[in-house]
Amino acid sequence: MSSIKKPIYFDNNATTPLHPQVKAEITKALDIFGNPSSLHQFGRKANEAIEHSRKTIATFIGANPEEIIFVGSGSEANNTALSIFCCQSGKCSFQSKNQSSLITTRIEHPCILETSRCLKGKGTNMFYLDVDEYGKINPNQLKDLTTNKIGLVSVMMANNEIGTIQDIKEIAKIAHNSGMLAHTDAVQAVGKIPVNVGELDVDFLTMSAHKIYGPKGIGALYVKKGTPFCPLIHGGHQEQGRRAGTESTLGIIAFGKAIEMRAKEMTEEETRLSQLKNILKSAIEEKIPDIKFNGHPTDCLTGTLNVSFTGAEGEAILLYLDLEGICVSTGSACASGSLDPSHVLLAVGLSAEQAHGSIRISIGRENTIEDINYLIEKLPKVIKKVRNMSTAY
Repeated sequence: MSSIKKPIYFDNNATTPLHPQVKAEITKALDIFGNPSSLHQFGRKANEAIEHSRKTIATFIGANPEEIIFVGSGSEANNTALSIFCCQSGKCSFQSKNQSSLITTRIEHPCILETSRCLKGKGTNMFYLDVDEYGKINPNQLKDLTTNKIGLVSVMMANNEIGTIQDIKEIAKIAHNSGMLAHTDAVQAVGKIPVNVGELDVDFLTMSAHKIYGPKGIGALYVKKGTPFCPLIHGGHQEQGRRAGTESTLGIIAFGKAIEMRAKEMTEEETRLSQLKNILKSAIEEKIPDIKFNGHPTDCLTGTLNVSFTGAEGEAILLYLDLEGICVSTGSACASGSLDPSHVLLAVGLSAEQAHGSIRISIGRENTIEDINYLIEKLPKVIKKVRNMSTAY
C-alpha cells in the first residue's frame, strides 16, 4: 500500500506553486522599492528591472518589448483587449461600438463571457461560436459570422477545463480576411506549448504569471504594434500611457523569471507530464467503469485530464480525495462557488448530470510518478464509495 506524507496537488490549471528560482528572485528583489517612474537612482533601478522582464517575456513569445503591457491579471488583460468596444476617448481608431461585433466561443473563461454580456448591453453585436464534442470550433461557422463584420474575434488558445487547443493561426487569418481583429486568451497556453505571436498573427494575446509558477496579481497583454487600443485603467503615464497605476515591480520581476525558467524547462517537462498523464488515463480506463474523458484526444494540454464518472457527484469526489490528501478540481476555480454545471462541459454536449460528475486533474512540474500511483490507488475506491451513496447509479 502507498502512503502519503503530504498533500498532493493536482490543480495546476487553477494556480501553480512558485518555482524555487522565482521565489529566490523575489527575495533578491525585495529591496528594489523605488517608484519606476521616478528619475532618481532608486526609480531607475526599478525601471531597469521591469524593462528586463518585459524583454524576456517579449522574446519568449516572439514579440517586441514595446508590445507588452503589464497588468494585474489575465482577467484584466482580457478586459483590456475588449475595452476597445467602450472607448470614448477619441484616441482609439476602432469603430464605434454601435457598428462593431464581438465573436467569441461558448467555452471561454468567465472573464470573457461576463464582459461580452456587459458589452452586449452597451450595444455591441455579440456572436458565440459553437464547439464540437472535443471543444473545437468550426472554422466554417467563424467564416460565416465574419462576413462584412467590423470588430474582434476572441478565442482562447487552450481551454482551462478540458485542455483543448484551438488553431489560433487559422482563426486569426479568418478574422483578418474580413477586416476584424484577433485576440486569444493564452493564459493556459503560454509556458506549456510553443507560442509565437508572429506565427499566430494575433493582434492581442493574454498571459498570466501564476499559471506558470510565478506569483498571482501580475499578467500581461501583448498588443501588436499599430493595433487600435484603449486603456481599461486611465489616470497615469505608466506602460506608455496604456495602463495607469504604479507598476508591481516585484510581480513583474517574478513574471520575467518564471518565463525565463519556462524557456529552459518547458520542452522536457511537457514530455514528462505527457507520460504521467498517459499512465493515469490508462489506469482510470482499466480500473473504473462508466467513465468519459473530456477534451480533444490529441490537441490537448499534456497536463490536463478531465473525466466524467457516471453516477458520481464531482464535489463529493473532490472532498473524498481531499481527505486522502489529493487535491483536484471540478472545473474552473473562478466558478467553483457556483452550483451550476460547467458551461464548458455543457457546450461539448454533456448532460447536466454528466457535467456535475466530472473532475479536472491538472498535473504540474512538481508532480511525480509516485503521486500518480497514489491517485491511481485511491481514486477507484473513492468513486465506488460515492456511487454507492448515489441514487442515480
